[in-house]
Amino acid sequence: MVTDLGGIDDRSFNATSWHGLELARDELGVEIAYLESQQQADYAANITQFIDQGYDMIITVGFLLGDDTKTFAEQNPDVKFAIVDFAYDPPLDNVLGLTFAIDEATFLAGYLSAGMTQSGKVGTFGGIEIPPVVQFMVGYEAGVNYYNEQHGTNVEVLGMDFFVGNFESTDDGRRAGEDLIAEGADIIMPVAGPVGLGTAAAVMDNPGTMLIGVDTDW
Repeated sequence: MVTDLGGIDDRSFNATSWHGLELARDELGVEIAYLESQQQADYAANITQFIDQGYDMIITVGFLLGDDTKTFAEQNPDVKFAIVDFAYDPPLDNVLGLTFAIDEATFLAGYLSAGMTQSGKVGTFGGIEIPPVVQFMVGYEAGVNYYNEQHGTNVEVLGMDFFVGNFESTDDGRRAGEDLIAEGADIIMPVAGPVGLGTAAAVMDNPGTMLIGVDTDW
């Protein structure tokens, strides 16, 4: 497995993907290994290393590895690949794109948030403005809007155009949370992987506010 940035213990896709491989090792007896990417330039080198070592299944984690995964999959048709949170259109014969209809889940989170908010304002923000992140946020907003339609309320969603530009900085997450709280949001759903841990810290410092986490159970 080749990780995205953030490390193997990112409490996001890297961590959950590795946990799945650990289960495969324990239950199926497969040999597993991972290489951590410290920067985007590491993606190609890490994939190459696994190919050179003879691994016949390589899992890459995250949309940022999409281009390199495609390149090496086309160059190595006998190697199977899977990529987390990304898929190709048209699909590649030796690549499995692992995606999830997350907007359906966040729709429910938005509906619940609209029913629980005391301020009439809820918030969200993204890490980087890419389709998988926007999909989370759009589903959340749709859930709030549906609650409003069904109950005659006017709950407002803040932060739909708010992206911190990364998936690593907990300081950015704290600032984003503090900004949304200052604007009146009492429920926040950060869609930024480990960045959300900083938002959680801001929520803990502000009694009466709540947070909806993503990717893993913090």
